[in-house]
Amino acid sequence: MGEIFVTRSSMPPLEEYIDEIRELWESHWLTNMGAKHKELEKQLRQYLEVEGVSLFSNGHMALEMVIQAMGLSGEVITTPFTFASTTHAIVRNGLTPVFCDINPENFTMDVSKMEALITEKTSAIVPVHVYGQVCQVEEIEEIAKHHDLKVIYDAAHAFGVTYKNRGIGSFGDASMFSFHATKVYNSIEGGYVCFQDQELGLDLYRLKNFGIRNEEVVDSVGANAKMNEFQAAMGICNLRHVEEEIEKRKRIVSCYRECLKDTRGIRFMKEQENVKSNYAYFPILIEGSEFGISRDCVYDLLKEKGIYTRKYFYPLTNSFACYKDQYDVKETPVALDVSKKVLTLPLYADLALEDVYRICDNIKALGGK
Repeated sequence: MGEIFVTRSSMPPLEEYIDEIRELWESHWLTNMGAKHKELEKQLRQYLEVEGVSLFSNGHMALEMVIQAMGLSGEVITTPFTFASTTHAIVRNGLTPVFCDINPENFTMDVSKMEALITEKTSAIVPVHVYGQVCQVEEIEEIAKHHDLKVIYDAAHAFGVTYKNRGIGSFGDASMFSFHATKVYNSIEGGYVCFQDQELGLDLYRLKNFGIRNEEVVDSVGANAKMNEFQAAMGICNLRHVEEEIEKRKRIVSCYRECLKDTRGIRFMKEQENVKSNYAYFPILIEGSEFGISRDCVYDLLKEKGIYTRKYFYPLTNSFACYKDQYDVKETPVALDVSKKVLTLPLYADLALEDVYRICDNIKALGGK
């Protein structure tokens, strides 16, 4: 049997992409916000139901620069149960992350623990729609307004998700989406910021384009984080197919749920009410005492059988070696517990259902029946 990898990039038909990039050989305009870049921004604005938008070369630079553009200082409340990018983007802006624990139901930030972390130094909240699960956006908005804080959502996992028929990128002061090759929707590499304040849009433009305001004025210190035309062309092509891709993922997730629902020691998240999901990931929690073996053993044994899963997210960002002795992971006990039990199973649009059955059969054979 062939190997099953944890993810696989979605790609359009080769001929479709060739047709999309053909005109680049005529224009020779390959970067610097050309026609493809402008067209993709237009299409994404409509698809995500947002107003202010800005494309970036990747999701991390999008997040780092929107934090910089906000002009924040002091402390930022965030989650340790996330990819390295979230925490690094805060730290690289000279800010101090203050870690809020997660709720055990969907692994997003526990808003009941948030206000206790707010001090006179707090300037913003950076929650994460982890696995595409929607944060408690109304409660976060209420807390932020009460304390006059900015809210920047890391929506790297949440492309296409809606909450109460509203695009997820329309919440908060800004949201960042990642278009990395492994995401539900990709532009090979890429990032996207949705925002409410049009002045913020001008700041983002300058930050990603060397601080340039116009041909003769450079009035800020910027970097280079522009999406090129080949990335934008891939994004245009993939956007045509993304709804179909999400439907395929939905069938796979339904299959996982059905196959594993009665397996002792295996727990997975419930579907959220009022949320249109993108089925970005399928994480399970392995309760070793009930299942019979630990998460790490399951990971290793599946790997021996050519099934590649992922300990996502482990370790917590507040335990990274680069932050040694700065944080105490015991202050986020739920996140710590989940990180030791979570395993994300293979999930991508073209994953065959027979492979899902194979994965589930192998898991059940290892422990709980």
